Amino acid sequence: MGLKLFRSTGHSSLLDTRTAAAWQQGKPGLWGRQLGRNPLLIWLAVSLWIATLGNWALWRGLASVGQMASVGDYAFVLAFVCIITGALGLIGSVLAWPRAVKPVLTLLLIATALGMHFMLTYGVVIDTTMITNVLQTDPRETRDLLNLRMLVTLLVVAGLPCVWLWRQQVQRIPLAQQLARNIGFGVVSVLVIALAMALSFQNFASTMRNHTQLRYLINPLNSLYALGYLGSKPLHKGPMPFTQLGLDAKLPAAAPAAATTASKAGAAAAPPRPPLLVLIVGETARTGNFQINGYARPTTPELAALMGTERIASMRNVTSCGTSTAESLPCMFSHLGREGYLSRKAEYETLVDVLQHAGLAVLWLDNQSGCKGICDRVASATTTGEKVAEHCSTGECFDAIMLHNLNQRIAALPADKRAKGVVVVMHQMGSHGPAYYKRVPAAFKKFTPECTSNALKDCSRDQVVNSYDNTIAYTDHFVASTIKWLKAQESTAQPAMIYVADHGESLGENNIYLHGLPYAIAPDVQKQVPWITWQSASFAARSKLDTTCLQARANQPVSHDYYFHSVLGLLGVQTSVYRKELDAYAACVK
Repeated sequence: MGLKLFRSTGHSSLLDTRTAAAWQQGKPGLWGRQLGRNPLLIWLAVSLWIATLGNWALWRGLASVGQMASVGDYAFVLAFVCIITGALGLIGSVLAWPRAVKPVLTLLLIATALGMHFMLTYGVVIDTTMITNVLQTDPRETRDLLNLRMLVTLLVVAGLPCVWLWRQQVQRIPLAQQLARNIGFGVVSVLVIALAMALSFQNFASTMRNHTQLRYLINPLNSLYALGYLGSKPLHKGPMPFTQLGLDAKLPAAAPAAATTASKAGAAAAPPRPPLLVLIVGETARTGNFQINGYARPTTPELAALMGTERIASMRNVTSCGTSTAESLPCMFSHLGREGYLSRKAEYETLVDVLQHAGLAVLWLDNQSGCKGICDRVASATTTGEKVAEHCSTGECFDAIMLHNLNQRIAALPADKRAKGVVVVMHQMGSHGPAYYKRVPAAFKKFTPECTSNALKDCSRDQVVNSYDNTIAYTDHFVASTIKWLKAQESTAQPAMIYVADHGESLGENNIYLHGLPYAIAPDVQKQVPWITWQSASFAARSKLDTTCLQARANQPVSHDYYFHSVLGLLGVQTSVYRKELDAYAACVK
């Protein structure tokens, strides 16, 4: 009515002029109030949205531990909402400025939606290890995670509030006045947190102490804390010094038997054949799904057939260094062991460096997302960009690509080092999820029906297990094919192979999928990995490793802590960094 009155009396231009001036100058409008919304109120509204709907995974987690069964429990949940809102309010007291509030809240909403999607869909939690995995994810792995469920979550959890957010006019007032408001907002946020904690402290403390996984579900504070911790690491630790390792490494002297026999026969002495060791680094393989380790399904028929005729042994009680590639891979190639690696004060050269110092030719082949810095100082190659139709017909390459042209790759290594021996590391794509169905050629899909979605909850558990077991069956074929290739090299080398996976996997047990849970709370299936050893007759004569003894010790507990020293011991590398007590083969060397 008022607007019509002004228009009828010809004063609409005066109103518009005054309104625009008030808006630009941050002064009270014609009705005695500020034009637009205070950025702190916008921040509060979005914080409440995040603290309630955006934390659905947390509320589901609380329900699963019996914390939403009574009226008192719901009061605790309300206090939890207040704590999360207050914590977000503290962040807002620093970031909720007129020009920044919309883009910052948009990023916060997207982070909330993505965190909620992964926690609800795969049962994972968000900690520093998971954020590290995210930061190291390549485009191929990212594509495997995209699905309709993620899009719906983004649209509902982030899209709807973003539409509201960007339609708001943000109030602009003098800097000093906004600063005072932000400080007051921060003080109120602290008081809200303190009051909520005081009213629910006993319940809150016992729940967080007895169910530590819940702290990693507080969204998006879990992601912000992890990012902050990772970003501040260089500040509170400083850059780690880099230390060379095993510079005294050397190979044992060649046995004189060949020369003696040749001289007796009146012929020239033939040089001894050098060792050829292939180290297969498996990806996401859980030992319990290997037929040769007691699994009821025939997932490893080719290796099972070799068990009776070849020098092959499988260790069944092996624990990984971590629950993700980013954590486990560098740890298993380190001389420090899990505890030492986590508390290290310096970065060190790795197993492959020590092997190279000993005079061996080393080659790293990668069908994964990279070697995590391990192969930086040795010859390396990746399957990225390979276009071999037999192995790369789906846009990515199956693991068998690493055997393609392998002889030529080895021939390109320095001849003087090849004469002493060759070590080839093959980093598998293996059973990398959630798109297990992509890791296996059609001919090896023996367990059906399989899950053909990367949203594993859209499939039955039987389908998920079928698709995962197919990846193990293909790994069985790949490992057996590698052994076959090695046997073809016996005329010029003494071949052997070690297969060890980096970590395991959850396949829906307790509603958990994939891997990467914090080590202390991760289920055993994410930490128990296979370790398979094969050696030719000539290598066995060199190493003096008794395979029958190794088979008899199949259930002896070992871990990734043993990997570094076991490889050195198997090759007979002599160095001060070798520790016999951490050599898984030492007890069976005759």
